[in-house]
Amino acid sequence: MTEAKTPNATVNVAVFGAGRIGRIHAANLARQPGVRLKYVVDVNREAAAALAAEHGAQVADVEGALGDASIDASVICSSTDTHSELILKSAAARKHIFCEKPVDLAIGRARECADAVASAGVVAMIGFQRRYDPTFAALKARLDAGEIGTPEMLVVTSRDPGAPPVDYIVRSGGIFKDMLIHDFDIFRWILDDEADTVHATGSCLSDPAIADAGDIDSTAVTIRTKRGRLCQINTARRAAYGYDQRFEILGSAGMLQAGNMTPTEVVSWTQSAVARDVPEAFFLERYRAAYAREMAHFYEAVTQGTPVRTSVADGLKALELAEAAALSWREGRVVKLGA
Repeated sequence: MTEAKTPNATVNVAVFGAGRIGRIHAANLARQPGVRLKYVVDVNREAAAALAAEHGAQVADVEGALGDASIDASVICSSTDTHSELILKSAAARKHIFCEKPVDLAIGRARECADAVASAGVVAMIGFQRRYDPTFAALKARLDAGEIGTPEMLVVTSRDPGAPPVDYIVRSGGIFKDMLIHDFDIFRWILDDEADTVHATGSCLSDPAIADAGDIDSTAVTIRTKRGRLCQINTARRAAYGYDQRFEILGSAGMLQAGNMTPTEVVSWTQSAVARDVPEAFFLERYRAAYAREMAHFYEAVTQGTPVRTSVADGLKALELAEAAALSWREGRVVKLGA
């Protein structure tokens, strides 16, 4: 295993991808007292230069960044089709790795990445930021403390305010691998269980162009776990009122709910109505605190050897569920995991 840095050592980082999530992660990295953002790598040199200038970094290409022996960690925020290649190259260069989901769109390639990081002995963390959300983490802690007895059913609602461009959808691997992969990770984390069967159905209700691209915009997924627990996940690419992220878990002695975040907690009470803010606009706003905590955890893992909470193995498991759900939808049948 590559040795962890001491807590007061400088961690030199190369960020791959200067888009919106790259900018978020770069800013959160810069807030860590021992991090130096040394390189920004992006095919869009203008975006790379802008982000590099903001944080006193340099623009580089992949080979230049990974070939620098002083670089300790790769933070991969680039497009999905680059993830596995950058993971493999970073592992070969013995760099610690943070990578946004998914590891890859193909299970075989994701397994290759898992083997590579294990052989390299580097820290490797996948960006499932919802596990770091303060509300979700508090619910998980209370569940684990036995507040509602034995968990029996999880219901997840996950709706975007609008669909991404169709050209993105075509490259993304589809709704199950791009959008629901977060919900599959939440399922495994909250219930601390694995899927036995998956049944998924879906429709295209908002834009015919999405169907023409071979995808859907609304899904309903039912999972039965190996211990007989149930999970229902409903997702939509269009929620006119904002970004809808909530779940509830029913236990033998009660229920725990995690609701939406709103821009403010002000509630207006008048003769005609009681009103409050609609949910946050989208994921960058909703998970602002989660992204900060996620990157702080990665820094801690690199400097102190703390085991990561969201590993490549977690990414692989979520991808297997996404593939099973996609198969279930396409073939109109229940899919048994491992069969």
